[in-house]
Amino acid sequence: MVDCCNPLMAVASPSLAGGEKKHWWLTNRKMVERYVREAKMLIATHEQSEIGAALGLLEAALSVAPRMEAALEMKARCLLYLRRFKEVADMLQEHIPSLKMAISDDSSSSSASSDNSSTQLSRERVKLLSSGGDSLGEDEPAFRCFSVSDLKRKVMAGLCNNVEKEGQWRYSVLGQACCHLGLMEEAMVLLQTGKRLATAAFRRESISFSDDIFSFNKFPHSGENFTNNQTQTPPKSESESISHLLCHIKLLLRRKTAALAALDAGLYSEAIRHFSKILDGRRGAPQGFLSECYVHRASAYRSAGRIAEAIADCNRALALDTSSIDALTIRATLFETIRCLPDSLHDLEHLKLLYNSILRDRKLPGPVWKRQQVQYREIPGKLCSLATKMQQLKQRVAGGETGNVDYYALIGLRRGCSRSELERAHLLLMLKHKPDKSSSFVDRCEFADDKDVDSVRDRAKMSSLLLYRLIQKGYTNVMSVILDEEATEKERKKTAAAAVAMQAAVSVQQVHEVVPPSAARVEPTPVAAAGNSSRIDNKSTRVEATTQTQASVFQGVFCRDLAVVGNLLSQTGFNRPIPLKYEALSC
Repeated sequence: MVDCCNPLMAVASPSLAGGEKKHWWLTNRKMVERYVREAKMLIATHEQSEIGAALGLLEAALSVAPRMEAALEMKARCLLYLRRFKEVADMLQEHIPSLKMAISDDSSSSSASSDNSSTQLSRERVKLLSSGGDSLGEDEPAFRCFSVSDLKRKVMAGLCNNVEKEGQWRYSVLGQACCHLGLMEEAMVLLQTGKRLATAAFRRESISFSDDIFSFNKFPHSGENFTNNQTQTPPKSESESISHLLCHIKLLLRRKTAALAALDAGLYSEAIRHFSKILDGRRGAPQGFLSECYVHRASAYRSAGRIAEAIADCNRALALDTSSIDALTIRATLFETIRCLPDSLHDLEHLKLLYNSILRDRKLPGPVWKRQQVQYREIPGKLCSLATKMQQLKQRVAGGETGNVDYYALIGLRRGCSRSELERAHLLLMLKHKPDKSSSFVDRCEFADDKDVDSVRDRAKMSSLLLYRLIQKGYTNVMSVILDEEATEKERKKTAAAAVAMQAAVSVQQVHEVVPPSAARVEPTPVAAAGNSSRIDNKSTRVEATTQTQASVFQGVFCRDLAVVGNLLSQTGFNRPIPLKYEALSC
């Protein structure tokens, strides 16, 4: 009897198991639909706490049905509303263009053979009737069956189009998340793709619309009053917000492209101007994008010889992104340029730790979707060159080069500058790099996570304070050098003036020795004297003429000419009084 019952039980067990499985599936489906419905009601409130609760319900629904499209879309939109952009990028990272390109490059070699086979299959043709052409007339068509591979390709294309139509929300949501994460190029591609898919979907749906949909029911008739309609402003739709965001992204990318082109062409002031439009603009920009722009502007400042501004931009870039390899490299080079070797060694040690962590973790810092300026295979070579550079700097520090800092290059002045030039340059640097204003750039930055704001402010203040102290030390050093030069110049001028005065005194003494005072007081005798005294008179007149000539050196031109005329008259023997007017003697 047992043997007779066992087959019955064996036959009845599959039907019971199938019923239990069907009941379990229906129960879970109802539960998932209830979770999604409640989450939709919570999302409609637009309150952050309610949206957080809706996110919990959606995660519970996705744990049961992980491929439910509606639950995935609502979860992504909830994360976007809660500004958890990194989680959105991690959730939809397979749709990021840069990652898709990297994956396609890796799989291109493996898929080449399969593509060739599919193209060969698409060219196959199978005839339904025999291939004998004699039995068929010229007007009768040769019946051929459709290609199986072509049908498969068309069906797959239709399925892909349906999936694209259903999943076009991924492009808009992921594009907005990438924009807030600083991936501007990816955001532009994704938003443009989503906008194009939405337009194409609306165009396909509008073909089946009736004419009544395009009627003017929404507009009042000529006799109706429409003042109430004017006061109502419709809320901004998602397409409009995406259009505005896309315009802002294009503007930022256009300015960045112009700045990089100017930097490559050697027009450093033009590159600085374009980068300053991005960094100092009224509308903010994402954290990652600003960090890249600060690094590029620092390289432009370094090429232009403005060391302090370049160090300040590197400090801001490292405050926004502590693992920025380019910012650390540029700042270490700048410190080495001004011979501030301890600070340069500190940055190189930080860079070495970063390289070692990359080799230990076998991946670049940050998430997979983060844009990196260095590749993993380049790290070992960079680490070897970094060790050599650090060894050279340590030898220079051991040789006593720590105190020989080039403060002129730091402030941006030439050697031998004046005090006014130093004070002007110092005032401009203090206004730009004052520690109280060092964190003002944080207000123009859009952070992916609001928890990072305080840490960024602290790092910015600390690095700005160190730069401020370095500039103050440079100002004190250069000012002491200028004061020493001014004192030396003043002493030199004083010595030169004393030498000129001594030389003048010696020349006056020599003049007095040539012309004695007794010869200057000899009075002339009358011309009508005896012949034997005429020679004495001529000598006395010559001595008097000499004294008058010596005295006329300190008089005007007219007095000098008058003395010469009197000298000539005395030589000719003219001894008559000449009437003169004293007004004519005034010089």
